[in-house]
Amino acid sequence: MTKKNITLKQASNYLKVTDSVIKEMIKAKVFNAVKKGQSYLVDKNDVDEWLANLNEREFEQLALKRSVCRFSDYFKPKYINLDFSAENKYEAVAEMSKKAKDLKIVKDHRWLYQVVVAREELVSTAIGKGIALLHPRHFHPSKIKKPSIIFGRSKESVEFEAIDNKPVRLYFLLLLHDDMQHLFSISYISKLLINEKNIETVLNAKNEEEIYTNLTKNVLK
Repeated sequence: MTKKNITLKQASNYLKVTDSVIKEMIKAKVFNAVKKGQSYLVDKNDVDEWLANLNEREFEQLALKRSVCRFSDYFKPKYINLDFSAENKYEAVAEMSKKAKDLKIVKDHRWLYQVVVAREELVSTAIGKGIALLHPRHFHPSKIKKPSIIFGRSKESVEFEAIDNKPVRLYFLLLLHDDMQHLFSISYISKLLINEKNIETVLNAKNEEEIYTNLTKNVLK
């Protein structure tokens, strides 16, 4: 069979995973690869053969890696707002809205504050265990530059009328463009944080990189 070499980026796009996942697979000799400059070339025939022979557990792992890759499209280390001060939920929403403006995801943080608070006043977005999934009531793709998820951790616990009556310290501000992005993100975050150990790790993380790792890379362990 004639070799059909593709780049590491092409391989990651083909499998819908991150470049780091492909690098790990090359290191584990899942695929044959040749180094070209600072990158690698992978034989696409090897990739197709590997896909065709996945067992059930390997397929589930691939699906998990793809979900992490998709979440990483919306969430970056710089999107983390660490240890801000807030005495109530309105101050917490304001801090998260300012972060969105600083990141140039939205132009007007006052508008974002208003639409998130309007959603919050309908019913609390606190899902329990000290976590809130902040978001506007409607999608605003014309106002939100790109689909993004901002994470925040407040210094103080904030009363948020949560379903379990627990105050909130962990916030996800979902700034997405459609239902598919929204439902995927809520499902991903909910499954991740159903584990009490993951919540504890995020609460105790010392910096943004630790939090980012726990919300993405550690999911694969």
